[in-house]
Amino acid sequence: MKKNIAIITARGGSKRIPRKNVKEFLGKPILAYSIEAAISSGVFEEIMVSTDDEEIAQIAKEYGAHVPFIRSEETSNDHATTTDVLLEVINEYKKRGQEFEYLCCIYPTAPFVTGEKLREAMDIIKKTDSDSLLPVVKFSFPPQRCLVVEKACVSYKWPEYMNTRSQDLEPFYHDCGQFYCMNCERFLATGKVFTDNTYAYICPETEVQDIDNAEDWEIAEMKYKIMIKKKGDRE
Repeated sequence: MKKNIAIITARGGSKRIPRKNVKEFLGKPILAYSIEAAISSGVFEEIMVSTDDEEIAQIAKEYGAHVPFIRSEETSNDHATTTDVLLEVINEYKKRGQEFEYLCCIYPTAPFVTGEKLREAMDIIKKTDSDSLLPVVKFSFPPQRCLVVEKACVSYKWPEYMNTRSQDLEPFYHDCGQFYCMNCERFLATGKVFTDNTYAYICPETEVQDIDNAEDWEIAEMKYKIMIKKKGDRE
């Protein structure tokens, strides 16, 4: 019987926020949140961290993840894609006699991912028979009414939407950058995370935050506190 694997991608290099994947986020390494979410979901038989960094590997093990092998040089450089890393992991497990039905790639700086979300996402991808599942969030401001600046002058990119009410415009979404769920067999066949059969898992804006600089980090901590408070209030 094939099983499910959670793959947390956490290489050592980070230029904008040094040691980003193990930096303390409200009292513990940010990587720990992804590991704990995968464990608490109860839907993965294997939870591993793909890394090229010994400190990250040690922290991963301390919080309950496996690090059965170190990432290769080819998938540790700035040009390696998430797909490259996932293919390497799945193929390495195959060499060791382990195959999986579904995989979930979880980013190491995604504290808003919870066990509940992962359980729901894995249930959805199976019930819908989707190739993959992608968490998305709606743009807070309609992109159709965006402005551009040319030679210090501002103008509408699409003037035809200038007077259109926001509620009458088609909502646009973007990738949350938190996790992806995939059917392993189809992923290996196509090498694609995103296909015509990718299910949209819509997340609230309050639980999504890119973390690329110090200011982003502070905003993420504030949003996380709000999320936890709301969860506590519901309970």
